[in-house]
Amino acid sequence: MSDKRLGIGFIGTGNISSAYLKAILGKDGMPGFPVLDIKALSDMRPEAASARASEFGLKAMSIEDMLADPEIGLVVNLTIPRAHVEVGLKCLAAGKHVYSEKPLGITFAEGRKLLDAANAAGLRIGSAPDTFLGGAHQQARAVVDSGALGQIVGGTAFFQCPGHESWHPDPAFYYDLGGGPMLDMGPYYITDLVNLLGPVAKVSAMSSRLRGERTITSEPKKGQTMPVHIDTHVTGALGFASGAIVQIGMSFDVAAHKHVPLEIYGTEQSLIVPDPNFFGGDVELRKRGREEEWVKVPVDRPYADGNYRSLGVADMASGILENRPHRANGDLALHVLEVMEAFEHAAREGRTIEIRTPVERPAPLASV
Repeated sequence: MSDKRLGIGFIGTGNISSAYLKAILGKDGMPGFPVLDIKALSDMRPEAASARASEFGLKAMSIEDMLADPEIGLVVNLTIPRAHVEVGLKCLAAGKHVYSEKPLGITFAEGRKLLDAANAAGLRIGSAPDTFLGGAHQQARAVVDSGALGQIVGGTAFFQCPGHESWHPDPAFYYDLGGGPMLDMGPYYITDLVNLLGPVAKVSAMSSRLRGERTITSEPKKGQTMPVHIDTHVTGALGFASGAIVQIGMSFDVAAHKHVPLEIYGTEQSLIVPDPNFFGGDVELRKRGREEEWVKVPVDRPYADGNYRSLGVADMASGILENRPHRANGDLALHVLEVMEAFEHAAREGRTIEIRTPVERPAPLASV
């Protein structure tokens, strides 16, 4: 691991920025990521950047000044999904590496444009989610890699809730283009599945949109209605290049359910993987046989005991400084984006969609 530090800046200081900053600065019992040297925060609303900077004892500056600052080598793009690619392209044009919140873009074509621009400029793209680097998910990866499951048959992946209007202060973007359960939560699940099983080869799907508008029940917009422009219940199957088949369901319309987030099925054992929206959680195994029971797997990998948002940024910075690949990379994010977009095409066209983007499983993570 390099002892050097990389200067970084943030564009976008909304809700998620707090989690990133706490992890980098070592708040809430986390050790922090010294490889990341935060130079400034910015936002299209200068008052938001100033407020967040004041909260964490950091500096606020305009987006223009950030892009012109030679001490900033990497920009963390935490803007809304529809702005990810536009902002990312501006950062690349200014000679900055870019790490984006998920999804990489709201369409595959957008994501492809961003990666092509980065490759042409000799710069790097990174993208959330980085939760697959968390200790629990790396422990599950070690179980899969050990061969203990036998031949991988398939699995299930479920995120299902009533929607985000009950808690988010401004939830309309979840129901606009670039939102929806697949683009919102699918990156966590599909990225973790690629980490565990390798690339996706094909997708089949169905989807629905039961309501044309929804009522916000959270403050400060309680009682206001918002239009729904995307499908809010998506179900289907992922066919992996390995031959495994995983059933998946993503919904903003489900009142309650008892599915676990992720299960992987092998011919010898089955594996429960914890919620891929978090870094830790219980990893469980069960051997085949009626008398067998689920057994917890001890988690000894790092980054399982906190909300390490920015772990992927730290690994990317270390990769830049050490001239090695980073794990939450643009190729992985583009593959996942193509898979998510394929659900829309498969549902609308009533056919199985072949996935074209190549990707390699990220290397296992020890520490950064």
